[in-house]
Amino acid sequence: MAGLEENGPEPTTSCADPEGDPFLHTRFAIPARPATFLRRERLVTHLDQALRTPLTMVSGAAGAGKTLLAADWAAREDRSVAWLTNDATAQGCGMFWAYFLQALSASGVPPPAEVGSPADASRVDQTLLTRLAAGLSDRDRPVIVVLDEYDRVTAPEIAEQLEFVLHHAGRGMRLILVTRTEPLLPLHRYRAVGDMTEIRAAELAFTPEEAAELLELHGLRVPVSAARALVERTRGWAAGLRLCALAAQESPDPETYLKEFEVDRTTVADFLLAEVLKRQSPEAQDLLLRVSVLDRFGPELANALTGRTDAESVLAGLHRENAFVEYLGHDRYRLHPLFGEILHAHLRMRSPGLEPELHRRAAAWLRDSGSLAETLGHGAAAGDWEFTAGALVDDLAIGQLFTGLRSDHLAELFSGMGPEATSPATDLVRAARELARSDLDHGLAHLRHAEQSLAEEDRTAAGESPPGLAAARLSHALLEALAGRLTGSPARAETAAETAEELQQEVPAQLLDAHPELAALLSTHLGSTRLWAGRFDDARDALSTAVACSGGASTALPREESLGHLALIDYLNGWPARAERKALAAITETERFGLREESGSGIELLVLAAVAVDRNELDRAQGLLDTAADSHHAMRDPVMRAGRALATARLLLARGETDAALEAAEPGVAADVVSPWSEAHKALVTSAAHLAEGRPETAAELLQEVPGDQPACVVGAARAQLAAGRPVEALGLLDRVRPEGRTGPAVTVRASLVRAQAADRAGDSATARRLVGHALHEARRERLRRPFLEAGPWIRPLLGTVPLRGLAEGWLTPGPPPCDAPRVRPGDQPPAPVVEELSGREHDVLERLAQMMSTEEIAADLYVSVNTVKTHLKSVFRKLGVNRRHDAVHRARELRLL
Repeated sequence: MAGLEENGPEPTTSCADPEGDPFLHTRFAIPARPATFLRRERLVTHLDQALRTPLTMVSGAAGAGKTLLAADWAAREDRSVAWLTNDATAQGCGMFWAYFLQALSASGVPPPAEVGSPADASRVDQTLLTRLAAGLSDRDRPVIVVLDEYDRVTAPEIAEQLEFVLHHAGRGMRLILVTRTEPLLPLHRYRAVGDMTEIRAAELAFTPEEAAELLELHGLRVPVSAARALVERTRGWAAGLRLCALAAQESPDPETYLKEFEVDRTTVADFLLAEVLKRQSPEAQDLLLRVSVLDRFGPELANALTGRTDAESVLAGLHRENAFVEYLGHDRYRLHPLFGEILHAHLRMRSPGLEPELHRRAAAWLRDSGSLAETLGHGAAAGDWEFTAGALVDDLAIGQLFTGLRSDHLAELFSGMGPEATSPATDLVRAARELARSDLDHGLAHLRHAEQSLAEEDRTAAGESPPGLAAARLSHALLEALAGRLTGSPARAETAAETAEELQQEVPAQLLDAHPELAALLSTHLGSTRLWAGRFDDARDALSTAVACSGGASTALPREESLGHLALIDYLNGWPARAERKALAAITETERFGLREESGSGIELLVLAAVAVDRNELDRAQGLLDTAADSHHAMRDPVMRAGRALATARLLLARGETDAALEAAEPGVAADVVSPWSEAHKALVTSAAHLAEGRPETAAELLQEVPGDQPACVVGAARAQLAAGRPVEALGLLDRVRPEGRTGPAVTVRASLVRAQAADRAGDSATARRLVGHALHEARRERLRRPFLEAGPWIRPLLGTVPLRGLAEGWLTPGPPPCDAPRVRPGDQPPAPVVEELSGREHDVLERLAQMMSTEEIAADLYVSVNTVKTHLKSVFRKLGVNRRHDAVHRARELRLL
């Protein structure tokens, strides 16, 4: 991996954060020092040790002077310093690391292009962190990273991830944390080996001499004894000293005032209100109170809240006067956090009903000039749900409730919307929230209300469509397509898709370009309903369109779902290897963007489980089914329900649990139309269960009503007819199954084995061997083992003959022992044969088992969960025929697997 180069070509970086909003460049700017800032050389000298230790912590209470100390030191460095001011309102793992990477780029030390960037604000992929650490470790000179206000980072996951990067970056990074609280890092380890520099509250505290110098910078000349008394009262707290200095400037007797100053929080609050706020003009006081509802703001937004036009000059004056208004650069300001909190509380007390109105004004201004996320946040805080829902729908962003990126945030944001909010937009948002969690009853009711409201608006428009009506109708069409998918109604989905195609001509092109997820979701929903109806070719067209959609993270989830559905089509057509490749590609599609596993339907896990059953990897199949169940996937449509029933019933059947298989094959899927493949496979499993119980006549009857275009059912019926003693009828049925076309080896292998059994019964052993050989050739490529296990005892003697034995050895039956294997003595119990080859991941686990690694260590080394390692271990033990770790390693060495 290429290292981070000082002056190398910059990689392509995103201009937006994981929520789609522009990066706030002020968070990467080293804060400016005020004119009254006092540089204390003892602290600067101590901070210089940051270049010699991997970790430096500057820790102290609010207002202790931490940030200004670090900023002054960073500004004096002769090398680039990556600065990041953390934000408590957006500190999901993905958002933190997106800003971390952007901070590196802003400092002129961009990460390698292969590092990538998180797409989900709440998550980050471990591989991204590994690539970042590797890139940093390759540097000749360490990159200096300052994380200011690190106490706002409260997620333990971020602390663990940061420690991982710091540890593995080695000498390539020097990390400086500016924080109020003890960070969630293993500090004792760094202290024990001398790899940590600490500047704490006691050291940050002003000495009497320093306090006297600070007061002098404010125009106050007092003896050191007075400064010492002030330091004793304030405990050297920097902000308290500055507060006192500002107040004492207005006092006729500054020395007396400084002696009387109290430093507790209430006194500071009283001081800020009485001495800082009160000294401002009425216009400035009004502005300060009103902007206290904002995090960051510019003059124009402040003007929108005050109704005046003087915010630019007022804010500039407040900043020059050090009145706790911080300038962030790029014409952006924020209040000192403590000052802002006090002002906010004072606003509520002085003007109880004003706060919602201020949020409403901020939302209205931001709707035209700011980000959608800020608009929605202030609209929700104002309780103006018609406005807030309208902003989401007008922006054509309702699909974000289904993409896994901001779904949870938006659902939580609108959770406070009560029934009193009535508009087409609020009904659409309610419908989207309920349908997103597959609550059909409530979702469809809200969708009907939205349709009625939109029709009423259309009638009253007198020929002119109101602004935003086309976007609302297009959003309605998207939800209608989803409703068709969830209810198993292909006609409803087709109508919705046609309507959406027409409406896209009426919506501004820039809106469609900004939301590629809408088209991807539409195609996915349409493809799912066509699949349910058994129209595989038409379904493949729609699903392939979704897979081909651009848009990166915003379309990753519909691409994943579409790939999962395409995998199911391949499986149903008898192509397990193709199905597996598409299912694995589906998982990768969302994993590379760090999306949560449960965001979609999880259909790809069910396909992988069904493929594992066909390969007789039953523990793996159970693990996949358990994972799918534990993930609590929200999109529970008929295809997913039927897919789970199919995979579960086949697994139970393979284990010989016929009663449970019969029960699982009846999932009770509620749908407007009957799915031909779902009914066919239910009949196939039921027939196989009866056949296993020795009831061939019943098994044959169950498949008589299945349409003839279901090749798997035709083969199943032929097998039942043969078991019932009717070989002619069985062969007649098999003549209807053509090997060419879309029918894959999972079907044709079983058909060949039924023909081989018929030949064997007729005494034609040559034909039987030829047909079994043909089946082995086909099955070996796909690792299909179940058809041979299902065939029954008649096939075992054939598999021991030449050349069939060679075709089966190593994947279906045990291979020959190694030439130097110890001879088996009379009375020795031979080792259990391996009838299944180990998967690649199982072999990885086995190798680490041989290195005496614990389960937890294996999980950490492979970047998987402990439960996943346990699942692989169970499968390895079963395949090797052992019960203990030591025996597994011993057996694997005997078989030359290690």
